[in-house]
Amino acid sequence: MSSLETIPLVNLALAIIPVLIVIGIMYRWALSSGTALYAVSRMLVQLLLVGYVLAHIFEADNSAVVMGVLSVMLLAASWISLRPVKARRTATYVAALVSISVGGILILVLVTQVVLRLEPWYQPHFVIPLAGMIFANSMNSVSLAAERFAAELERTTTYVEARDRALNAALIPVINSLFAVGLVSFPGMMTGQILSGVSPLVAVRYQIMVMCMIFGSAGIAAACYLFLQKPAEAAPSSAT
Repeated sequence: MSSLETIPLVNLALAIIPVLIVIGIMYRWALSSGTALYAVSRMLVQLLLVGYVLAHIFEADNSAVVMGVLSVMLLAASWISLRPVKARRTATYVAALVSISVGGILILVLVTQVVLRLEPWYQPHFVIPLAGMIFANSMNSVSLAAERFAAELERTTTYVEARDRALNAALIPVINSLFAVGLVSFPGMMTGQILSGVSPLVAVRYQIMVMCMIFGSAGIAAACYLFLQKPAEAAPSSAT
């Protein structure tokens, strides 16, 4: 197979059947089926819209447009990351934004400018998809860290104990994916390249790059967020 074929809309609709089953189970068990249904609906609308938007962005090939897209992605990821945190969500937004920006941008620059050495640096068909993977995983790790950190503090644990447990919890999904890749799962980039006819040996190199950038960005973002939650009284006093 040298190229991917377009999936007919009728066939694509069949993929929604398992989603409806899960939402039905959630409804039956009195869980947040409405939230899940809303999330799926948003996913469909967002992906359909972004397909058209990305087509225009790739054609424009403009650095300012790429920077604008990355800024929107960071702002959205930071807000979504705090969804599990009901209290002080607005107050901690800056911490989430700084954390995802630090973890995400550093890794994105490393991958695109040092590993791949893109010329020009803003090639949208490379930068935007890679940024999406990096920011999304940073977002998830910050979200898990924020939720666990808040829960631990409610149990009156110390800051250090809450921080350590929160970081450990935030990295569980990423570490599990490191164990599973190649044995249980073949992640998106590798699968997409193989389906497109790329040699598995080439696809593996790209996937190693992706797994490293995902682990690095997730860990740095979560650690940065937890560091910014450090109470003032816990900080060492400066010498007078």
